Amino acid sequence: MSQITSKNQHTPMMQQYLQIKGQHPNDLVFYRMGDFYELFYGDAKEAARLLDITLTQRGQSAGEPIPMAGIPYHSAEGYIARLVRQGHTVAIAEQIGDPSLSKGPVERKVVRVLTPGTLSDEAFLNDRQESLLVALIERDNAFGLAALDMASGRFSVQVLNSHEALTAELERLRPSELLLPEDDAAPELSGRTAIRHQPVWLFDLDSAQDRLTTQLGTRDLSGFGVQDMPLALRAAGCLLTYASDMQKSQLPHIRAILPERHDDSVILDAASRRNLEIDINVRGEEDNTLYQLMDQCATAMGSRQLRRWLGRPVRDRSELRERQHAVATLLDDFAFEGIAALLKPIGDIERVLSRVALGSARPRDLVRLREAMTQLPFLQTELANLDSPRLTQLATDLHEQPHWQDVLNRALIDNPPVVIREGGVIASGFDDELDELRGIDSNATDFLVQLETQERERTGLPTLKVGYNRVHGYYIEISKAQAREAPVEYTRRQTLKNAERFITPELKAFEDKALSAKSRALAREKYLYETLVQELADDLANLQRMSRALAELDTLVCLANCADRFNWTAPELTDAAELHVVEGRHPVVEAVTDAPFVPNDLTLDSDASTLVITGPNMGGKSTFMRQAAVIALLAHIGSFVPASQARVGSIDRIFTRMGSSDDIAGGRSTFMVEMTETANILHNATPHSLVIMDEVGRGTSTFDGLSLAWAAASELVGNKGALTLFATHYFEMTALPEVYPKAQNLHLDATEHDDRLVFLHRVQPGPASQSFGIQVARLAGVPTAVIDAARAKLSELETGSTLSPIVVKPSKPAKAQNAPLQNDLFANPTHPLADALEHLDLNQMTPLDALNWLHQQQQTLTGKPSKPK
Repeated sequence: MSQITSKNQHTPMMQQYLQIKGQHPNDLVFYRMGDFYELFYGDAKEAARLLDITLTQRGQSAGEPIPMAGIPYHSAEGYIARLVRQGHTVAIAEQIGDPSLSKGPVERKVVRVLTPGTLSDEAFLNDRQESLLVALIERDNAFGLAALDMASGRFSVQVLNSHEALTAELERLRPSELLLPEDDAAPELSGRTAIRHQPVWLFDLDSAQDRLTTQLGTRDLSGFGVQDMPLALRAAGCLLTYASDMQKSQLPHIRAILPERHDDSVILDAASRRNLEIDINVRGEEDNTLYQLMDQCATAMGSRQLRRWLGRPVRDRSELRERQHAVATLLDDFAFEGIAALLKPIGDIERVLSRVALGSARPRDLVRLREAMTQLPFLQTELANLDSPRLTQLATDLHEQPHWQDVLNRALIDNPPVVIREGGVIASGFDDELDELRGIDSNATDFLVQLETQERERTGLPTLKVGYNRVHGYYIEISKAQAREAPVEYTRRQTLKNAERFITPELKAFEDKALSAKSRALAREKYLYETLVQELADDLANLQRMSRALAELDTLVCLANCADRFNWTAPELTDAAELHVVEGRHPVVEAVTDAPFVPNDLTLDSDASTLVITGPNMGGKSTFMRQAAVIALLAHIGSFVPASQARVGSIDRIFTRMGSSDDIAGGRSTFMVEMTETANILHNATPHSLVIMDEVGRGTSTFDGLSLAWAAASELVGNKGALTLFATHYFEMTALPEVYPKAQNLHLDATEHDDRLVFLHRVQPGPASQSFGIQVARLAGVPTAVIDAARAKLSELETGSTLSPIVVKPSKPAKAQNAPLQNDLFANPTHPLADALEHLDLNQMTPLDALNWLHQQQQTLTGKPSKPK
């Protein structure tokens, strides 16, 4: 920006702008000028490109034209939201000085900086998804992570001990903005989100602890259970400092810090989250996900709570049983329906209270808060009849708020404007002084009508009328033709094309009184509104407790709604490593398919820990395995599950290795990704882990792939003891149960009818009889000529030679056993030795002849001479 090399060469206005810009060199500065936000120089060019607005040049400063781009003040939110969603930061510079007292440019300063992770305004946010600011620091291969949802004040910390765990957590959180130390390049994180590098000293532990104790109003952090997480606290300190700087506020709505520990939750790695399509499908959208199916919440804060529960299932059995009991209680006599109806009028109180704390709450925010309080007595009545410890606690937190309900009812009109700027928010009767000032203003209309009638009669001028505008104030307007007949006491105020406007001493005196009352009334109304917001902020802890209770109640009602709507049942929760399902279903597949869903049973426990699943493509193997994981996940959020019966043990991790995908940017092939995910499972699986593996080893040669699949399955069943569903097209894998008694074979049924393949989707014991690959290819539309050629080749291979049995040394073999045979597409149909044996006449050979013949064949095969001893 060569134009700004010397500030002294610029106009006073540009000098002021450049000083502000110098404090925010990397931000887009929105500089308030009247009814517009203006951007200058490089910011103007960038904004014009990003927002598709006009780039202009007006006036000069330092001898050169000033590039400008502007947006109207009243519609700025939409433009700012677009910029922030693209990862940009916007600094808002407002007029803070009094124009009437300013000799030069009105004083301006940045009152707020909007970044992707520090948003709280309704217009900038997805109401059913958190927008998270995350700070991260790595030391000695461990990661300290802090996460803040600015719009709700939810603040959490955790420590992660591997890159895999970090990747999984970032997949869960999907931060809008990520803070890293300046000395951390973190190339593996590039492109993931808006990354901001912060000075290393912001991550200092002592400074972080001081910042946190000041924020939380405590002497130390032991009461929050985070004192043993120094690495996470360093990230938290940086995060709070950054967020406070951006908001220009002390963030009074952040009143607690929540430790998150991996032992408390069911861990899902990044691949498992993608494969199970919990809240994002494989295309990166929400369509046909578990979350979208289940989200029947009446409020946005309930929806966000549901998403958090699905993203972080818990292992605490008492917590889960409390939730499950609450859902069962809500189902009794369909109690959830009445509560859901009462929750519908309640707005997003969680985010409203955050804006109250930050001083940015708008009038309609307070109306939503008032409406929520109106519902509390009715909710209390409904909850009083329900016998559930969790619901009883929520009822306590949802106690009525008669004081605030009364104050808000008296203070606010029924339907206030969006902003307080022009007034008209505070109801009549709330404040005597405001009512008096408004009385003066409201009487102005009667006075002006009387004055107009009086002056017309006195002057005899029929075109005379009295009016007002914001620029020139009150005036008497007379047409051009009659203006020369105006009385001498009329003083000309403005000349128009077809009329003249005048002022009189009487009208001037009234104007001073009326305009003074109007401005004083507006100032009084703003004062009353700001006082009301501050008084609400002073009682924030109580009100936040109410909002959290509303969110959880809404989520529990949603779970009851799902149980009733989809015919789900309560699972039995045990502490063993097991998963028993009777007539299990995949909830999303069942919801989107037109055909009746075929339910299936499943048994995984210490006696049968691994199920080898065979059957045709499209036969339902993937759905069967995924539904097992979904049922386990739902049980660990306290939900009912899609089955007629279920017994779910304590699951510590859910792993899935499914599908094929590459990582071109990371330089990893499809097979490399597959093996990386397999390695993660084999390193971290335990007897309480649920492992789903689909087609391991198919990305390489037959022998390599089969060997890897056998070895991986052997490790899982023989050493790890994990609850494993292992789908494969390698028929050799069906010999695993002969080596490991804890392994069993299952297959998905299919049959041929009239030369067509019919999928039965029914799980049966034992291995599949064939793969039906050619039949599936026909269903996919492969040309008939190719199908016929494939059938001919298959027949040729089936009548030819076969591979020798593949034997892979297991981790802990129970007994030596040959696996079933599988044809090799690349094997010769016959072998010369076979031909020689076929034509050998054994009846005409002596034992010595036979021995010599064998030595000849050996010499032929090895290329070395061999003589019998």
